[in-house]
Amino acid sequence: MRRMSNPTATFSTSMGDIKVELFTDKMPITAGNFVKLAKSGFYDGLHFHRVIEKFMVQFGCPHSKDPNSPRAGTGDSPFGRIKDEHLPDAKISNSRGTLSMANAGPNTGSSQFFINVVDNAYLDWFTPGNSKHPVFGKVVEGMDVVDAISKAPRRPGDRPKTPIKMNKITVSDG
Repeated sequence: MRRMSNPTATFSTSMGDIKVELFTDKMPITAGNFVKLAKSGFYDGLHFHRVIEKFMVQFGCPHSKDPNSPRAGTGDSPFGRIKDEHLPDAKISNSRGTLSMANAGPNTGSSQFFINVVDNAYLDWFTPGNSKHPVFGKVVEGMDVVDAISKAPRRPGDRPKTPIKMNKITVSDG
């Protein structure tokens, strides 16, 4: 296995582990925001609140601590919102296995992110259209777990019928 200079994060979920490389070298604001939240324990105990096979799995809403909360998917980080990173040398596409910042429009990124299950280039910030989601990491181990999460039976709102919990996220230096 190659040595990475960027930090990695291990997502210990109720369905298995996922390891990701965080692109702090190319996306310091977005990846740094994620690292700060993960190291603070913010993500521990939350649930995946949106899973869509052949699209993505979404996570990081503080209201998802209760997987039945009608507000899951509407919350922000206790650290506030971050500025969009649209950097010329960081044109990283929303390809399969990448982590991308979820948002509700320009400069509204916070704690929620998604993992692309398929290539979703139309979500790239550098392509025409309204959806603009900067990529800040990539799955390096456990894509089978991401695929299984995306295929979980759903109830209305694309919420998993059986809650899928993030037990803990551990960040290791690169």
